[in-house]
Amino acid sequence: MTSSTALPSRIYPIVDHPRWVERLGGAGARFIQLRLKNLSPEDLRAQAEEGLALAARHNVTLVLNDYWELALELGYPWVHLGQEDLDTADIEAIKAARVMFGLSTHSHPELERALSFQPDYIALGPIWETTLKKMAFGPQGVPKISEWRALCGSIPLVAIGGVTLERLPQCLSAGADSVSAVSNFIRHDEPEAQIKRWLSAAGEEQ
Repeated sequence: MTSSTALPSRIYPIVDHPRWVERLGGAGARFIQLRLKNLSPEDLRAQAEEGLALAARHNVTLVLNDYWELALELGYPWVHLGQEDLDTADIEAIKAARVMFGLSTHSHPELERALSFQPDYIALGPIWETTLKKMAFGPQGVPKISEWRALCGSIPLVAIGGVTLERLPQCLSAGADSVSAVSNFIRHDEPEAQIKRWLSAAGEEQ
């Protein structure tokens, strides 16, 4: 499968609190998304600032989910946006600030829309069924990764949704440039050890 422009890592944990940036970053994760939900403006800012400080300490490329204005203000290197965010986000401002951004997709119309913004990666999901959050789309399946890889051209592709350590190789073989997960890291009994297992399975040195 033809590779595209490289992302910081072939594994891409998504976490819900900055403490995970320290734990997983300390274990070797180099590309982490901080997805903060249901916080007051004060707590949101505090956790976003803490995450960025911890990322710098552990050499992590940190992505802030949704809050692109805060990301620009605080100096985040990356943001991740959902399809609904595209209705209000100022993509030109994000690009002008030289902030990289990824976009979620779940269907051909969403992919077409996302590609029109020339993002720095496209995310496809859920590959398998996920119970983490209610999804409007069913499982995409591994073959869809190969289809999306061809349609994305040189834009990196991230596979997400129901991915486990055992399923990681399938995603990479099908053409994903990086593979993302939430539960398989932060709900694992040994999160740090799990990072090392994922890195080894992805062929990345620790």
